[in-house]
Amino acid sequence: MTDRGVSPSALTATHTAHNVSAAPSPCLVTGGAGFIGSHVVDLLLANGHSVTVVDNLSTGRLENLAHHAANPRLRVERFDINDTDRLAALMSEQTRVFHLAALADIVPSIERPADYFHANVDGTFSVMEAARRAGAANVVYAASSSCYGIADTTPTPETAPARPMYPYALTKYLGEQLVIHWGQVYKLPVTCLRLFNVYGPRSRTTGTYGAVFGVFLAQKLAGKPFTVVGDGTQSRDFVFVTDVAAAFVRAAFSSVSGEVFNVAANAPVSVNRLTELLGGPVTHVPKRPGEPDVTHADVAKIHAQLGWQATVSIEQGVAELVANIEHWRSAPVWTVDAIADATKAWFQFLGTETATGRVEDHT
Repeated sequence: MTDRGVSPSALTATHTAHNVSAAPSPCLVTGGAGFIGSHVVDLLLANGHSVTVVDNLSTGRLENLAHHAANPRLRVERFDINDTDRLAALMSEQTRVFHLAALADIVPSIERPADYFHANVDGTFSVMEAARRAGAANVVYAASSSCYGIADTTPTPETAPARPMYPYALTKYLGEQLVIHWGQVYKLPVTCLRLFNVYGPRSRTTGTYGAVFGVFLAQKLAGKPFTVVGDGTQSRDFVFVTDVAAAFVRAAFSSVSGEVFNVAANAPVSVNRLTELLGGPVTHVPKRPGEPDVTHADVAKIHAQLGWQATVSIEQGVAELVANIEHWRSAPVWTVDAIADATKAWFQFLGTETATGRVEDHT
């Protein structure tokens, strides 16, 4: 591959030897052409499993899987996950299902709630019904830490109350509740992973204003200043995408079922530290209402029950992104004015201040 942002991460191989040893199994990955899903596919194939990807390519890209084009153990099916019959036909009693297909981003969910409900709630219902009909081996669901809203306690445990603040967070949380309920009622083995701030190669470069790394990398390529919110002391529990893929695989091949786990590095990093690592000038924009000052996961549960912990430091992860920075060459370069225009809906429905600043993307 010539696009270094699409090729396998240099850090992917470090996880191959650290996952639960298991005989080759048929696996189905919804959203497998997307940012996180394609890294799950990488790891499954590296560990000898056969993989069927189901993706409607609304946000995923076939380029994310192009390096596996000659692999006979990969099959790609392009259709929407709401086609339950077609999904069920691809599953069997041996199939391990990884459900990552979803619509993400905060502001579009405020503007188009029906689309988000259809994709994230109806779509999850369809996946669970297909898995139930097929008697699938298990389902691992990509839940979201955005369900916590502004948490009362940090590090935040899985027992913290859910306070979804916008339709994306709500629909992902409803999907999580649906997965757990199907597991309880139909005795289907299920696991939900509440992902914190995931970053790494292949994150989306088009579409709406979103995650801080994509914004900063495009600004760096364009020689523009980093748009830092407030004083930049706010911190996020960033976790590298190959670590996240390892968590999915470990969960799928574990006997643990019916549980919800936080997935994060347990090491919050300030935005100021990110700009130091990336290197470049900074401009400040006003802080947005309703944003947490810190996201910090308690990961004791996943470490105790699944033996998982993040292995990629922020320094290693940023170095990998910089090595793949050309992937963001065509990404939009966000300015203060463009950010204000793109996030008007946030202030209209969730805040009262002037529409300036930015909103942090909660994965």
